Amino acid sequence: MKCLRHAIQNKEQADVIRQVLVHRPAVHHWQMIAIATIMMVFSAPSFGQSTRGATEPILSNPPIPMAQRMELMRIARDTWRFYAADVDPNTHLPMDNFGANGLGTYTSAANIGVYLWAVVAANDLGLVSRPEARSLIQTTLTEVQGLKRFDGFLYQWYDTTTGTVIRNPGDTTDCSAETPTTDNCFFVSAVDNGWFASGLIVVRQAMPELASLVNSLMGQMDFSIFYDNGVETVCNVNAAGQPTGQMFGGYYVGIGPAGYHNGAFYSDPRIAIYIGMGLGQMPGNVWWRSWRALPPPAPYDNCAATDPDFSWQGQWPMGGSWQDYADPQSHQIFHVWEGHYTYPGTTINFVPTWAGGLFEGLMPNEVVPETSWGRRGFGLNDLRTAQVQIKYATEMLHYPVWGLSPSSTADDTGNYAGYGVEGLLFSYFGLGADTTTPNDGLSQCYACATEDVVTPHASFLALDVLPQQAFDNIQSLLSRYPGIYGAYGFFNAVDPTTGSIGHRYLVLTQSMIMAALDNALNDRAMQRHFARDPVSLAALTYLSAETLSIQ
Repeated sequence: MKCLRHAIQNKEQADVIRQVLVHRPAVHHWQMIAIATIMMVFSAPSFGQSTRGATEPILSNPPIPMAQRMELMRIARDTWRFYAADVDPNTHLPMDNFGANGLGTYTSAANIGVYLWAVVAANDLGLVSRPEARSLIQTTLTEVQGLKRFDGFLYQWYDTTTGTVIRNPGDTTDCSAETPTTDNCFFVSAVDNGWFASGLIVVRQAMPELASLVNSLMGQMDFSIFYDNGVETVCNVNAAGQPTGQMFGGYYVGIGPAGYHNGAFYSDPRIAIYIGMGLGQMPGNVWWRSWRALPPPAPYDNCAATDPDFSWQGQWPMGGSWQDYADPQSHQIFHVWEGHYTYPGTTINFVPTWAGGLFEGLMPNEVVPETSWGRRGFGLNDLRTAQVQIKYATEMLHYPVWGLSPSSTADDTGNYAGYGVEGLLFSYFGLGADTTTPNDGLSQCYACATEDVVTPHASFLALDVLPQQAFDNIQSLLSRYPGIYGAYGFFNAVDPTTGSIGHRYLVLTQSMIMAALDNALNDRAMQRHFARDPVSLAALTYLSAETLSIQ
C-alpha cells in the first residue's frame, strides 16, 4: 500500500487503484479507506471550493453503561451552569475564568471559539433549547463582529467589560494609541484563531440558520498569513536556516509573521493547519514539512552540514525512518521523518507532544475526527498519548490519579502553569546524547513543564480513546479529592500528593469538558458537526494518507 500511495502522481494513475480493488478482494479496511480517500481527491474540487463535508464515516462509540451515562450527564448539567455566571453581561463575551481569586474579565479567540462548542454541546445534550442556544451564539457573534480585528482574526486579549483590545490580562494600556510593535497589542495567534474558527465551523453545521453570520466572520479570515512560503529544500531547513513550509506561531499587525514556527506538529496548533488547509489557504506542504518528532539531519545533499542538531530533545536517538509521500493535491514528493519515541522498557511507540500536556495531544480530536480518520496515524497516536500519560503518572510518579495538562496551579493564587508528562524521572544527558548515553524523556522539550498537578479536563479528553479508564479516573478524582467538585463541576487543578486544590474555573477547560461529554454521550456529535463542513475534507484526506511509525 505504501508503494501504491507513493506512486500516485496524476489522475490517470487512479486506474492502478481500480485494479487493486478488482484484483485484491482481501485488501484491508484501512487500505480501502486510503484508496477511497485518494479517489475522492481526484474527483473532488479543491478544499477551498468544496461545498460538501467529508463522506468517510465516523466510528460509533461503544455503548456506555446507564449508570455511567447518568453520572456523566450530571457532570454535564453542573458544568453547563458555569456559563451563566461566566459570560460578561456587558459584552456577552466569555470571561477567561473565575474562582477564589476573583473574575478574569478578559478573553481570547480560543475562549470564544470553545464557548461556541459548549453552547452547541449543551443543545445536543438537551440542556438548553435550540432557540436559547441560537440566541446565545448570535448575541456573542454579533458582539465579535464589532470587535477590533485584523483581516477577520481576533487579537490576543480583549477586556470583556468593554470589548477593547488589551496587551495582557490586567493591563489597562490603550492599544489603539500604540505604534506597531511585537507585543500582544498587535499579535494575532495562529492556534487561538484556529480554535475560534473551529467554533464557527461547528456552529455553521449544528445551526445552519446562523450560517450567514458565521460566513460573514469566516469569510474575512485568510490563514495563509501564518504560512511560511519561503524557499524549501530537501533538508530540514533552507540555506538561511529556516524550517520553511511550516506554520508561523502568529502575526504582528503592521509588522509581519512572528519569528517562530509551530514546527512540532503533534500539538494543539495543528487545529489551525487543519482549517487553513481546509479553506484552501495553506498548501499540503504545511502537513509534510511540519515535524512529527524533531528530525535527525536529512540524508540528502549536504543536509548534515546545515540541519539543526536536535540531540537535546527528550528522546534521542529515536526509532523511525524517512518516508516519501506524494501530496494528494500537488503530487509533490516530500521526505518525511516518521520518527517516534518509545516508552522506556516497553514496546509502546508514540509521537510526543512538545511539553507533555494532554490537551496538546488530544484537544484537536474534540472536533476533528482523528480517531476515525487517522487510525494508522494521529488517531492512533491520540490513544498512545493517553496510555503514556496513565503509565507514567501511576507507575513512575505513583499518583493515584492521572491527567497532566496545562492548568491553574493547585492553590488559590489564580496562577496558570504548564504541566505534562515529560519523563523527568528517566535519564537525560542533554545535547549530544547518543546510543551509549541516550535521552529517555517523554516530551520533545525537556523541563518545559512540571509533573506535580493533575487537572480533571484531561480525563474528559481521554474519554474518546480510553473511555473506561477515563471514567474510572473521573470517579477516583471525585472520591479521593471531594473538594475538587463545586457548583459548576470540576475545579481546575489538584496536587495529587497533598490534595491542595485550585478553586478556579476556566472557560477553556470547562468547554473541553462539554465537548468531550457531547462526543461521549451523543455518539461523537461534536466531531460529526465538524465533519459535515467542507473544511473537514483536508483533515480526512491527509489523516487517511499518512502511516506513522508507531504501529
